[in-house]
Amino acid sequence: MAPPGIGDRVEGIHAVAAALEAGRVRRLTVERGRVDSLAAIVDQAESRGVPVAVVDDVRASAVTDAPQGVVAECRPIAPVSLDWAVAAGDPPSLVILDHLEDPRNVGAIARSAVAAGIAAIVVAGRRTAPLGATAFKAAAGALETLVIAEVSSIANAVADLRAMGVWVVALDAGSDRSIFGLDLLTEPVALLLGAEGHGVSRLARERADVVASIPLVGPMESLNASVAAALAMYEVARVRGWA
Repeated sequence: MAPPGIGDRVEGIHAVAAALEAGRVRRLTVERGRVDSLAAIVDQAESRGVPVAVVDDVRASAVTDAPQGVVAECRPIAPVSLDWAVAAGDPPSLVILDHLEDPRNVGAIARSAVAAGIAAIVVAGRRTAPLGATAFKAAAGALETLVIAEVSSIANAVADLRAMGVWVVALDAGSDRSIFGLDLLTEPVALLLGAEGHGVSRLARERADVVASIPLVGPMESLNASVAAALAMYEVARVRGWA
């Protein structure tokens, strides 16, 4: 699930198909030249009583660069509380996004989270990448099933999670402690990821239980945010015996 107003417009084949499956689509717009290749999506929409409009080119009204010939207007997805996000996993497993700016990274992280079995993502309500059409397209349907909590302060959310008995592990390339083999990943845990280029904010980092890094073998200073998140989430899955 996602914050209020999120997901009211979805573009791309996989994202639209997932929104249809979730029963959120209010109106579907399909490009005339792609009606045949999108027949399954059109049929599903019509079977659900969703109005379907056929236009010459959907790009005129699209937000993303490559809407793949299909755009859906949807009912927004309701938000969840931090308590709900914690309760979504057994044991709890969350990823906290500390003001990421690229919606494609947010979508890619959501996709990896679902693939790795992570239950929830926590995002800030302001000064962060919008969970709009670009993020939904990159997520390829993951944002329809992943629990997402919106908070007013990431640093306060870190403190609240710790009070709930959730270990918070901040990822920082400068840490000497590796996330690989970290025993506490079997416990209720939240991975804290910082913004592209800036990393985790100072106060959120100070409030985390552990600061860990992903060891780099080659001469690189850091990894892309979505790549780092995927590696960390799959380490949680590995330590817990999920993968």
